[in-house]
Amino acid sequence: MVMFRIKKLDIFIARQFALLFVGTFFICQFVLMMQFLWMYIDKLIGKGLSMEIMAQFFWYMGLMLVPQALPLAILLSSLITFGNLGESSELTAIKASGTSLMQAFRSLILISTFICFGSFYFQNNIGPEANMKIAQLLISIKQKSPEVEIPEGIFYDGISGTNIYVQKKDVNTGKLYGVMVYKMSDSYEDATIILADSGMLQSTAEKKHLIMTLWSGEWFENMQASELGNTASVPYRRESFITKQIVDNFDGDFNLTDATSLSNNARAKSLTQIRQDIDSLNHEYDSIGRAYYQDAKLSLYRTDSISKTDSVRAVRMAGAQTFNYDSLFNKLSMDKRQETVNQALAQVQAAVKDLEYKSMITDDGDYIIRQHQIETINKFTVALSCLIFFFIGAPLGAIIRKGGLGVPVIISVLVFIVYYILDNSGYRMARGGMWAVWFGKGLAPGVLIPIAIFVTYKANNDSVVFNFDLYRDLFRQMFGLRVKRHFFGKEVIINDPIYPEDAVRLQQITQKIRIYSKEHNLKTAPNVIKVFFKYRSDHEIERINQLLETVIEDLSNTKDKQILKDLNSYPVLAVKAHTRPFERKWMNVIGGVFLPTGIFFYLRMWRFRLRLLRDLRIIMQTNSEIINRIQEISDQTVTQKQ
Repeated sequence: MVMFRIKKLDIFIARQFALLFVGTFFICQFVLMMQFLWMYIDKLIGKGLSMEIMAQFFWYMGLMLVPQALPLAILLSSLITFGNLGESSELTAIKASGTSLMQAFRSLILISTFICFGSFYFQNNIGPEANMKIAQLLISIKQKSPEVEIPEGIFYDGISGTNIYVQKKDVNTGKLYGVMVYKMSDSYEDATIILADSGMLQSTAEKKHLIMTLWSGEWFENMQASELGNTASVPYRRESFITKQIVDNFDGDFNLTDATSLSNNARAKSLTQIRQDIDSLNHEYDSIGRAYYQDAKLSLYRTDSISKTDSVRAVRMAGAQTFNYDSLFNKLSMDKRQETVNQALAQVQAAVKDLEYKSMITDDGDYIIRQHQIETINKFTVALSCLIFFFIGAPLGAIIRKGGLGVPVIISVLVFIVYYILDNSGYRMARGGMWAVWFGKGLAPGVLIPIAIFVTYKANNDSVVFNFDLYRDLFRQMFGLRVKRHFFGKEVIINDPIYPEDAVRLQQITQKIRIYSKEHNLKTAPNVIKVFFKYRSDHEIERINQLLETVIEDLSNTKDKQILKDLNSYPVLAVKAHTRPFERKWMNVIGGVFLPTGIFFYLRMWRFRLRLLRDLRIIMQTNSEIINRIQEISDQTVTQKQ
């Protein structure tokens, strides 16, 4: 029980976190609400909605976005909390007192766990109703003023019994161009088709009717076949007009849409409802699939259009080894051939259309079932993200040790962007059926959990994670970027360089380089076997480089500007990169076995060989210049003494 005893430190950290959590939660909630509002701002403007409807819209929108705001608020508040403690050296004092970082986390771990369970409860009990209400409101708002909602380039069916297609719409004047209207009275066969160059749609003052004014168009109307008693040939009426007004009944007052139309909305259901609906959907579409299967079996035995004699003859001819369909087809007359081809093509097209329709039905069922499965997993992953974001934010705050709203906000936004991209990509791929549902919804947690474990381990062990010099050196080594020397004249020199000894050493280095160049042909491509599987160290280059660095270190104490300039011309040698890709033998073997990486490292090593060849030439040339300069300095010294 001693482990769970509440200490003053736990209360202190929890109080700091709680104050920040409340503030950051409302900030995150506001940002998410503004993002959601921006998506639907065009559906709200100009609808004449009352304050009561707008208040309902914002209330349910806020409830719906609470589960998304909680993880982001935990990430930001935990990062700021431990960033403030680190910046004020309080975290150092906590560690110095013998309290580990995980012990400092324990109060916030408990709070985050409660928030996690609260988020799950909210999504399972309160969130579904909020999602249902917001969906009802959006559909009802959309239907309130259809003249505002008509889009460009697609058919709009928001008006009962009428489909409207608009090629172009003037937002300022409300005028429609390239109008096509389909009015269905009984069926699509009895549709009235109206084409007009331009038009305008307006509602009456009492909001009970819609007036459609059309200019320069034609009216096509199919006459009722049932009244004429002739289904084979149905006459139609055609009328050209300059101006035409059509009045339709329409209730423009705000009426909340019936919730039964949103029965397939998985986000508006609890886990129990989702489980029951998945069972019902599986049973329903399994029965549809069995019906399609039985229909396909029966179609194989249908012989309505084939006589018994012809079917027996076809079976005998099919069993004969000498039977040839092409020869039988060629014996037919040209009219019979055309008739046969058209009949076969019509049967195939009918079968294809039937299969496309059945495929559409089954695909819709699979889509709805996947939506329910995705929402089942989503309720757990969103709640779990509260804990994941805490174990990312708190350790990062302890590592970075920067409080306030500067660096923590930037890091929080970056982490949330990564989470959002992974989660949204997984959701879309799972919804489309390209990925399994568990894989798509588990992508974001699967990536962020290892990151949380890594940063927590590093923070608990006081490891350096954001050492940018280390990453810069690693990047430089990977891509072979050069490091330049920077020598400047020293104001205080304790030991002057020994010029005669340095000149002798430079001559030795030049001689060693000549011998090395003769023994090693660096221009040729390296042997693949020796590179990856039979590595041999190049100690000669290491000795040359060590001797050169010793001379450079001694000559850096000079006051001569010419020698300092020449010292900056010396390249920094990579003494191992031209021999093998890695230090360890097993890593070289793996790099050679995997072809793509092996090719990269082989070409990289060949590049280092060519670079070493150029560097050796530069070293010999620079040696010659420094030796000549040392000789000039020596001659000047002798002249001054005389």
